[in-house]
Amino acid sequence: MFNIENIVHHILGRESIPSQDRNPEVDLISSVTPAYDVPPVTRAIALLRHIGAGNRCRNMSRTAAALGINRTTLLRLLHTLEREGLIEGDHEEGGYILSYGLLELTAHMLSSRDVVRLARPLLSRLAAETGFSAHLGVLSGTDVIVLVRETPDVQLISNIREGSRLPAHATVMGRIILANQSHDDVRNIFPSQSLQTVTSMTPATLKALEDQLSQDRIEGLAWSVANFEQGIGSCAAAVFDHSRRPVAAVSLSGRESDFEPSSRNRERIAKGIRDVSQRLSVMLGAPP
Repeated sequence: MFNIENIVHHILGRESIPSQDRNPEVDLISSVTPAYDVPPVTRAIALLRHIGAGNRCRNMSRTAAALGINRTTLLRLLHTLEREGLIEGDHEEGGYILSYGLLELTAHMLSSRDVVRLARPLLSRLAAETGFSAHLGVLSGTDVIVLVRETPDVQLISNIREGSRLPAHATVMGRIILANQSHDDVRNIFPSQSLQTVTSMTPATLKALEDQLSQDRIEGLAWSVANFEQGIGSCAAAVFDHSRRPVAAVSLSGRESDFEPSSRNRERIAKGIRDVSQRLSVMLGAPP
């Protein structure tokens, strides 16, 4: 199923090898280094492979020895890769894991990968049946990255595209993923009490966001009526994996008036989003 470690192994052109079976020096740089190799880049890729193989880098000295680099270089590499969104801290088990920032660099390759491959025909049909734009997004730090966008044969005014990076707290896909995480996880993602606003409807504080997430959690859907884009309404539902972890979200977007609480289309929108999110979750191994 959808596995970011598998994706990065494909990106880096190499299958993972258990760390205990590797020769770190050979794994880091081949014995004959081509003249145009850039050693810092090679070390960064080696570190990504190391983390992708399941090593969390909790012990800096041990990791530095395994990769054949000094501890200071390792710390600088970890800092840079985390800042660039390629790795992130593992708040549950400690250390580091690969981040969804890697997906942003390889959206064209993802079209053949599990969650995107499974979602695209479902979203294409949903867009055609409802007349609204359908999206799939994943959480990456404080943002949502849009991996799939399927549009109906009508004029659209939304600026969201595949590969777009959107603030999670201000968008329905981000909100519904966050709503299905624990309070501690949300606070780890947003350590600051103040949040950047996109419109007057955007939660400006962590407390306001948590209040919004509570409403989203109760309904099982996140709704927006021009909360993010002027004149645009949207609705999103979470997609779960086999462990009931929210791994993505699907959404519909269209004219603001169609998403108003009084709109006759609201029930049809909710049913369409729920059906697709549930079908996709089951395909990813979630219990029906």
